Amino acid sequence: MGQHKTPPLRSDAQRNRERILEVALAELTLASDAPLSLIAKKAGVGQGTFYRNFPNRESLVLEVYRYEVQQVSDAACQLLASREPDRALREWMDRLVRYAMAKAGLAEAIRKATSTLGSLAGVGPGPLTEAVGHLLRANEEAGTIRPGVTPDDFLLAIAGLWHIDPHDDWESRAGRLMDLVMDGLRVGAPGHPKHG
Repeated sequence: MGQHKTPPLRSDAQRNRERILEVALAELTLASDAPLSLIAKKAGVGQGTFYRNFPNRESLVLEVYRYEVQQVSDAACQLLASREPDRALREWMDRLVRYAMAKAGLAEAIRKATSTLGSLAGVGPGPLTEAVGHLLRANEEAGTIRPGVTPDDFLLAIAGLWHIDPHDDWESRAGRLMDLVMDGLRVGAPGHPKHG
């Protein structure tokens, strides 16, 4: 059931690629100019395999960002399949926090790699908006959040997330913000007891 995905690459090649992207996300978040040779070494792939996948720094950085957006988006369906809708939404918000902090860490690497304007076109939050819409619809149908909340409303409500310093106490600050947003979404839900 849903297990048989046909990956566009052979599965070992796919695994190599994903390992490179995961290592690159961690390394580039720590240091925007992390050497590509170090990333290849830590991912356990040869230089040839590495450069076949990512011929230059820009292609790697943009693909890391795209991959992370996709992982966050895919997590929405995975969580909805295994949790109550409101639990899925709140856990997904935590996943979104990790993405926001990675994005902040990657910002410098993206800036360095994409000297030409517009290089990030098409990497934007399209899949994230879809994932949010999916989670909000499931919660509205379950009566766990107020009706009529749009993905844009949600993304505006969490806008503060993009201003949290990833080097500061980001986990507790982001957690408080997400709890606040979640509490706000619940008020006015059909099943919500009106607390004084």
